[in-house]
Amino acid sequence: MKIAGIICAILLAGSAWAYGGVKSTPRLDGALRTTAAGEPIMLWVFFADKGSSAYRRGAVPPDVVTQRSLDRRAMVRAPGDLVDETDLPPEPSYVAAVAPLVLSIRHASKWFNGVSVMATPEQISSLEALPFVRGIDIVYRHGRPGDRERIEQPVAAPPAGLSRTVGTHALDYGPSLAQVSLENIPAVHDSGNSAQGIIIGVFDNGFRMLAHQAFDSLRSRIVGTYDFVDHKVSVAPLHPGHGYHGVNTLSTLAGYYPGRLIGPAYGASFILARTENDSSETPVEEDNWVRAIEWADSLGVQITSTSLGYFSYLPPFTSSSWTWQDMDGNTTLITRAADMAVGKGILVVNSAGNERLERGGLPNTLNAPADGDSVLSVGAVTPQGTLASFSSYGPTADGRIKPEVMAVGTSIYAADGGSATGYVVTQGTSFSCPLTAGVAALVLKAHPLATPMQIINALKKTASRTNTPDNDYGWGIVNAAAAIAYLRGDTLPPVPPQSFALGQNYPNPFNPGTRIDIQLPEAASLTLKVYDMLGREVRVLLEGAFAPSSTIPYRATWDGTDNTGRRLASGVYLYRLDAKGASGNAFTQVRRMILLR
Repeated sequence: MKIAGIICAILLAGSAWAYGGVKSTPRLDGALRTTAAGEPIMLWVFFADKGSSAYRRGAVPPDVVTQRSLDRRAMVRAPGDLVDETDLPPEPSYVAAVAPLVLSIRHASKWFNGVSVMATPEQISSLEALPFVRGIDIVYRHGRPGDRERIEQPVAAPPAGLSRTVGTHALDYGPSLAQVSLENIPAVHDSGNSAQGIIIGVFDNGFRMLAHQAFDSLRSRIVGTYDFVDHKVSVAPLHPGHGYHGVNTLSTLAGYYPGRLIGPAYGASFILARTENDSSETPVEEDNWVRAIEWADSLGVQITSTSLGYFSYLPPFTSSSWTWQDMDGNTTLITRAADMAVGKGILVVNSAGNERLERGGLPNTLNAPADGDSVLSVGAVTPQGTLASFSSYGPTADGRIKPEVMAVGTSIYAADGGSATGYVVTQGTSFSCPLTAGVAALVLKAHPLATPMQIINALKKTASRTNTPDNDYGWGIVNAAAAIAYLRGDTLPPVPPQSFALGQNYPNPFNPGTRIDIQLPEAASLTLKVYDMLGREVRVLLEGAFAPSSTIPYRATWDGTDNTGRRLASGVYLYRLDAKGASGNAFTQVRRMILLR
């Protein structure tokens, strides 16, 4: 292997460290330009091979993972390919050789064959000189954008009017009924399915209050716990103010306290990992998540729920932050790890992000690993089925629709991480994600041989907008009962729309014509008009009273002419839907389309 030459250290103005290593990535080089000499920095050190350990003499032994992991992989792999070299730990002698050359070693990664370390810029040259080192990159420290959209309001008792009507369902959901009804979860619970025996991994900022009453029946079904931030078994953070978010998300997924809160997967088993460090700057290191998914995989996890998303970095590395172009499914390490997990039979469910407003105007506002082509990314709607104002949108940089599906993400009733009997009302795609992971667990319980991609397909095919997917709602709101029926091959009942909706025109750009779909949940009077960029009306496409659209949306077409039949010039045009339902509900939405002559 080519050995890097001696690297010359140059101190620039402001004591920045300039570096141009042969084995370093351009992103690391850029980060080092804002790093002072001697300043600790987190690095990935990737190895060229797995060495010559006894493991590599012949086939990879199956005992590197649990039998549960092997059973899960058997659904997506051939019998002779259940384990491979990615299941082997990095070569111990390589790790030992790196240790004295750095400040400390953080984690080892089997899947990416390397170690994350703390080192100084000056130590990189010694690492590069090691012949078995393939490359060096930065370990990214991310801000946590979810906090900017999350609002927690303690509640002392169930809000009036939110408990179920006696006899409607087998269970009393209390205030949580509103957040599980839209996904048709109670109908599955009524059949006796609570995801019993399904193993779900939840990665979050810790789980401070596992003694909460909502977890009374869950605690005995925790398969494993680990804190990858403080390197301990307990997932209750040492800092007294941390670990509340994990309690919120876990209770949304699997809490069980009749009359107050019931989550979709209240009968499942759990692997809990603390991957997020709630310091004052709320950084998250990607190696925590990568190590956690490798660990959970080896224990046999079947579904993961992650209410975290990574995009911008913390100082001093803000200049090296991801861009919307990097949300292409292949660039970030976390996204690649998530896709690798799916290849091992794990269904990875992730929040799409809460960045619609903050980064609005960009071609997408996704956070990694929601951009993964095998990751089920989830956006948020209100309990009434309308788009949440913060929910991130796609498409990915390579043109794929994101998010895939939606679930309720506002007015969420969840367990309070600071009280064993308290509850909060909160919001964010942080909560639409565990609701969807719970739906997926119900589907897997009903169809234990279904692969991750089969479950994703069933959820998309039975969601509320399956015929008109777009980059705001994806394929629509998930329907637990319908997805189970779909995989069973049943004839599906019609799925009526949950809300008014104006679809993105297709094709777009267009010439000579395009179509526009509209969904009406009730009888309504409406107008659909086209305007130029100066706001002048150019064409009326629909006007009048219309019946509910059932499962088939109304479809308008436009041929690029105005109300007089005159052909319009190329350019950007607006189309606007104004609807007023028979119940008095009003709806207005405006979209853009491009005419090319």
